Amino acid sequence: MTRRLPRRGLLALGGGVALAGCGFQPVYMPTASGRAGPAQREMEAISVSNIPDRPGQLLRQALQERLEGGSRGVPRRYDLAVVFAVSGEGIGVLPDNTATRVRLVASADWTLQGLDPARTVITRGRARTSDAFNVLDQQYFAADLSNEQVQRRLASALADQIAMQLAVFFRRQAAQQSG
Repeated sequence: MTRRLPRRGLLALGGGVALAGCGFQPVYMPTASGRAGPAQREMEAISVSNIPDRPGQLLRQALQERLEGGSRGVPRRYDLAVVFAVSGEGIGVLPDNTATRVRLVASADWTLQGLDPARTVITRGRARTSDAFNVLDQQYFAADLSNEQVQRRLASALADQIAMQLAVFFRRQAAQQSG
């Protein structure tokens, strides 16, 4: 019995071949020797500064997971400072002006500085995301849990964006230095 690739499989295979032909390389690609690639090595050297309040703590933890990974003992060469804000608005409003659904918008302005005496700014950027949760009447505990889950999702999405921006920056730096 022969097995045929579905159209999506063929499309993915063709896309992979096309990207390989144009010089595409994954951001986190390891070196030929199997060591961590330049982006990953540089990201492991980042220390994440404290971010105030509970949502800031969640963002800091998410950033530490993505940047530091399992690298213990890597000397820190950079400091990542993040200014983080979350705003909320009622998007489902009853006639008595009671919100039944709340949208939270989180934004983070970040700056990567060297740990040199001058604290040289290496790069900076911005990340933004939004999410929402339902507010159930007479169930404050459930609303509190929903809010906490949304805060975690926001922190995770922002950490993904910031980590990707940093990885792309370090990958470009490595390409410029080698070529």
